[in-house]
Order: sequence, then C-alpha cells, then structure tokens
Amino acid sequence: MNYPNVNDITALPGSGKRWIVGMSGASGAPYGLRLVRYLLSQGYHVHLVITEAGWRVLKEEHGWDPTKRQAMLERHFSGLPGRIDFHPPADIGAGIASGSFRNEGMVIIPCSMGTLAAVAHGLSDNLLERAADVMLKEGRKLIVVPRETPLHAVHLENMLKLTQLGAKIVPAMPAFYHGPQSIEDMVDFIAGKVLDLMDVQHDLFTRWGAAKDDTY
Repeated sequence: MNYPNVNDITALPGSGKRWIVGMSGASGAPYGLRLVRYLLSQGYHVHLVITEAGWRVLKEEHGWDPTKRQAMLERHFSGLPGRIDFHPPADIGAGIASGSFRNEGMVIIPCSMGTLAAVAHGLSDNLLERAADVMLKEGRKLIVVPRETPLHAVHLENMLKLTQLGAKIVPAMPAFYHGPQSIEDMVDFIAGKVLDLMDVQHDLFTRWGAAKDDTY
C-alpha cells in the first residue's frame, strides 16, 4: 500500500529513511499507532506489519474493522508527508523478509509474549517474525516493546535472550516525572523512549531536568 506524499519531504529529517514497524497481539495498540504517525509526520518511510492477533487488538482498543483493513489504515495515516507500505503477515516473500533490503531497523510495538518467544528462538512463521530475525542476523536495530503483566520466568528468559542477541527491550512502563495529564501523554512517553533508541529527534515528552520547550 503506497500513499502519495502530500508535501515535499526532501527537507524533512527522515526523508528517504526506512523503518519496519510490527504490531502483534498484545494490548497497547496506541503505542504502535503513535509511533507510526510520528515517523510519517517526519517524512520517514514505514513498512508496517500487523499480525492477525494485532488486528484483533486494534478492533478491541480502537474500534477498527478488521474486514476493512485498507480503509482503516488510510483513514488513520493518510495526509502525512511520509510514506507507508502495509504488508500482510502471510506475505513471507515481501522485501523486508530479505537481508538485502536496506533499512534503519525494526520496532515491534506492542510485542506479545508469543511473538517475543518466536523471535528469541529464531522462528519465522510469519513476515513479522522473519523481518525481526533478519534484523538480528544483519546486526541492525531491533527494538521490542513487550506488554504483559505479571511476567513469569519464561517471559524474562526470552527477554534476556533477545538482549544478549543485540535487541533493545523497552517495556511499556510509562513514567510520571514529566507530569502526564492524559492517556495520550503516557503513550507519547513510551513512543518517545522508542524514538530515542531509533536516534529520531522528538519532543513527545519533557525530559528530566529539561525545560518544557527543549527538543532533543
């Protein structure tokens, strides 16, 4: 799915840079949607993969109709200066499944414990898992945002394994030192912490010790 750019993006900070974003079947769809919208607003090229369980979460948390996927995506992401390509999870032959596909890295947000386990153990049963496996084998950035509570030993072991393989784990644990006034503020904090690891400049939250108008 390609959307035409509505503005000249050549001067935007993300112009020409590709990121892969995966959304799996854990609660926390607002985190993924916020991250994608921010990247598109900055002119990035996003390759989005949503698992079947991820679509179920979008239905429950945002009221999206999973039988009208293209319409839901267009309604939420059109009009932004970046570019988005949507890949069905069964499309295991998509470009992002190959190590020769050039990109900056991948974020799985939110990440279910099932997807986390699959990636930690090198399984590639769908495009999201395969793309994550490619990040690890190519030494590119892989950022995982797990959303589950409480955690048992297997969950923790899988997170440790991914960390040892080079992935970054960003649990969906909003902070409160920046004085959030809404759910959106708490979502922005997590999206902002992910953007920090992506080396993407943003002003989604006020950093500790910073003035409210500072941008980093």
